Amino acid sequence: MAEFRALGLAPWLAEQARQVGLVRPTPPGRSRPSFPVPPSWRPGPAADAAPVPPAGRDCLGCAKTGSGKTAAFVLPVLQVLSEDPYGIFCLVLTPTRELAYQIAEQFRVLGKPLGLKDCVVVGGLDMVAQALALSRRPHVVIATPGRLADHLRSSSTFSLRKLKFLVLDEADRLLEQGCADFSADLELILEAVPARRQTLLFSATLTAALAELRALAANSPFFWEAPSETRTVEQLEQRYLLVPEAVKDAYLVHLVQTFQDEHEDWAIIIFTKTCKDCQVLNMMLRKYKFPSVALHSMMKQVREAQPQHVAASRWIPQPSHGIFSSQKQRFAALAKFKSSIFKILIATDVAARGLDIPAVQVVINHNTPGLPKIYIHRVGRTARAGRKGIAITLVTQYDIHLVHAIEEEIKLKLKEFSVEEQLVLDILTQVNVTRRECEIVSVSL
Repeated sequence: MAEFRALGLAPWLAEQARQVGLVRPTPPGRSRPSFPVPPSWRPGPAADAAPVPPAGRDCLGCAKTGSGKTAAFVLPVLQVLSEDPYGIFCLVLTPTRELAYQIAEQFRVLGKPLGLKDCVVVGGLDMVAQALALSRRPHVVIATPGRLADHLRSSSTFSLRKLKFLVLDEADRLLEQGCADFSADLELILEAVPARRQTLLFSATLTAALAELRALAANSPFFWEAPSETRTVEQLEQRYLLVPEAVKDAYLVHLVQTFQDEHEDWAIIIFTKTCKDCQVLNMMLRKYKFPSVALHSMMKQVREAQPQHVAASRWIPQPSHGIFSSQKQRFAALAKFKSSIFKILIATDVAARGLDIPAVQVVINHNTPGLPKIYIHRVGRTARAGRKGIAITLVTQYDIHLVHAIEEEIKLKLKEFSVEEQLVLDILTQVNVTRRECEIVSVSL
């Protein structure tokens, strides 16, 4: 705690940090990055180990997944807010709804002595209730760009003109162009915030978006990147498993069974490419009595008609249910996994960004990610905060070039994960039949 105090952190805030396990900022080169002190602070002489940007400058921070980037902006915002509290003081933008709620939780815990008021503005929930919350001028607003832009277009009950801090978490994802392009919404939001503000941008992967990030931060931004020879943490064991496309599911079932038999209390995240694959794999694993739950963007709550030989209940997509039910199901699925009600989470990349679930021991990539930065974020769900973890990627004959691109980006060669092939072949037919049954059921419903 003394080291946090040396950075200029107020005693009450240093104590709050200690209570949630943030004892000290760690120096560059270790598994957790230095605490990126905000430009408005005036640190003491003992702060040599941390990068301290000059006063008033924007910040761009890049550090490995699981290294404490959220605290790097939550603590500074709370420090400055405590000196002159008003609303709306800080806006945090993030690409996913689940991450928005996670950030809000950290603000609430660390800002409890202030009586902090926060507001989460994300899609899939009631806009009227969100508009009322915004009109009460909370200290901190945590939002996804699309829903906040909707409020700016349709409501005049709140203003962002007195904003002090603008934070973009997972900034590279917010600024990249693709199937989920936030650029139009971000333009509207940036027009609504004051020109004189402090902009803090954080991500584990600041790649081609860096030029755009620097252009956004107009007042000579301070750029800091955690020094490291690799792009992933040292505690992460990274393996690949070369499998034929036709037997990939059998290998997955075998891996899950092996980890469950050897470490019953371990938590596993399985990443899939599509919502359909996510749902079908969850149904399939449930048929094998594995404690799994699905998380993807098309979730709807409806109980599947169960075969007589399967007692476990499952949830499958159903278009007739409203979007509110879908979002509540996403939160419920994540909560059940975090609380260890279910030990296995099957998810699309909606769970790959920023989610902090410290107890995850294993990540399995059911598909080889098409982009190295997606791989980095996926495997970053394990080996967090100094813990150990293992990531296994199922690689087919069509994915060799993708593995090479990943290895080049992370500056590390993946090691092969060995399994006993005969054990996989023994369950191959049964797994394929079960998968087909689940696909038929999901299509019919």
